[in-house]
Amino acid sequence: MKKDLTGDATIHADQNEKITYPPLKNSSINRRKFIELTAVSTVGFTIIPRAVLGGKNFIAPSDKITLAYIGIGTQGIRELLPMLAVPEIQVVSVCDPSKDAIGYRDWGTDFLKNEIRRTLQKPDWAPGGDNIIPGGRENGKAIVDGYYSNVVKQQNYKACTAYEDVRELFEKEKDIDAVKVITPDHLHGVLCMAAIKRGKHVLVHKPISNRLVEGKKTIEMARNNPKVITHLIPWDSNGSMDTVMAWINAGAIGKLKEVHNWTNRPVWPQYPDLPKDKPPVPEGFNWDLWLGPEADRPYSPDYTHMVFRGWYDFGGGSMADMGHYSLWTVFNALKLTSPTVIEPHRSHVCGFRGAVPYRINNDFSFPMASTVRFSYPANGNRPPVDLFWYDGGMRPPIPEELSRDNKELPQEGMMFVGDQGKILAGFNVQNPQIISGKKMEAPANAAAAASNQVQQTSAALPLFVNACKTGKQYPGSFSEAEYLTEAVNLYAAALRTHKLLKYDAATMKITNVPDANKYLTREYRKGWEPDKI
Repeated sequence: MKKDLTGDATIHADQNEKITYPPLKNSSINRRKFIELTAVSTVGFTIIPRAVLGGKNFIAPSDKITLAYIGIGTQGIRELLPMLAVPEIQVVSVCDPSKDAIGYRDWGTDFLKNEIRRTLQKPDWAPGGDNIIPGGRENGKAIVDGYYSNVVKQQNYKACTAYEDVRELFEKEKDIDAVKVITPDHLHGVLCMAAIKRGKHVLVHKPISNRLVEGKKTIEMARNNPKVITHLIPWDSNGSMDTVMAWINAGAIGKLKEVHNWTNRPVWPQYPDLPKDKPPVPEGFNWDLWLGPEADRPYSPDYTHMVFRGWYDFGGGSMADMGHYSLWTVFNALKLTSPTVIEPHRSHVCGFRGAVPYRINNDFSFPMASTVRFSYPANGNRPPVDLFWYDGGMRPPIPEELSRDNKELPQEGMMFVGDQGKILAGFNVQNPQIISGKKMEAPANAAAAASNQVQQTSAALPLFVNACKTGKQYPGSFSEAEYLTEAVNLYAAALRTHKLLKYDAATMKITNVPDANKYLTREYRKGWEPDKI
């Protein structure tokens, strides 16, 4: 911990905000202990005026976790704002290959600007650059400095540092305790490994990696460094399987056969062809650093920022985006390990060569829509089960139980199908209901279980701080996400080949389509190999 930082514990939050907590996953502590730990850890979240330095809510500099924030895009900034309000964390560095707010995209032109203005208590704050959407390390630094200096008024505040190259950050900021990685997907694995081998605790957004072998290496490195706390952020928003499992175990739907999960993603453009235009790289944007470990190619704005997730090289598709939120709790509850079969069905796009139409052979971008089936073998008392993932507007057939009442499936949802009935739930397993089978009441603790679900990352941050200080890993570690990491990367490989794949987990190989194994690995550019960065 550092000795030259000062700060206070002022928290700005909505007193009416409902904060809930997630179910435990592969943890030795039970739910009650988890809630007790959360209650203890969140004592600092008190809405009061700033106390005098050293007063009731003062957090000594030596008790703060110093953190480097890697990735200052729109989502990065959106999650940075509540982190600044956590008194036990001090953001000391930001890093992004983009210097200024140029070329960013968001869900609205004023949404993020207004969030920043409220946080900084500065109604005239502007991002500069093209002055449309905030983003870039200069915005990140200005937000950090503005919050600590002007909002909570830290005495003797030491300005935040800003870096273009994450490798320079690691070289110069050797005393940081932790990093948060919220970059495009293709950088997650290498940056997490770089942090872990330096003994830095890691928060990262989904996925751990967009390549299977790299993801496994990252997880293995985390296991081999037990003093390093790792946390995959989507765990904080997973729903509870308590009610569904109580019904399944009680025989409400007979023997479980299938799980169906569908999303309305993608909600960003996914391109049917490679970019043809070659615009200049925006001023202040280091395209080479943004590419990181991936192969060089001409710059295009259609690769970066909001749309990176639609490219196999840079993203993980809709399942990597949303499946971590919905399926992690399902994997744990059903003890799903490695699939033996992955069967893809995907949309395609056609073009013209002169007067003749042809189908575009696309292994560079995710399809507009897809359905992928994963076959999981029996495990303990649980029989074999098929997991179906749907995106791009695809959904399961409307069950007869709904169609006879002229009802349809929601845009996003989850369904558990047994040989004697079905359970329908929301996308994150919320509000489950038995639509056929043995009608049963929800367990007595169902309401509490459903509410114990963290909906904002800031509510879980004190748990991360506590884990860093005690050295005791808390739920949501990298190793707990191993089989989900495997699934989202096999999903991508199956879509790229457009073939049924047979997978051998012991060798981490696809056995029936050998050429598909190249999609499980990455060819690293010089200087970006995991053992060198």
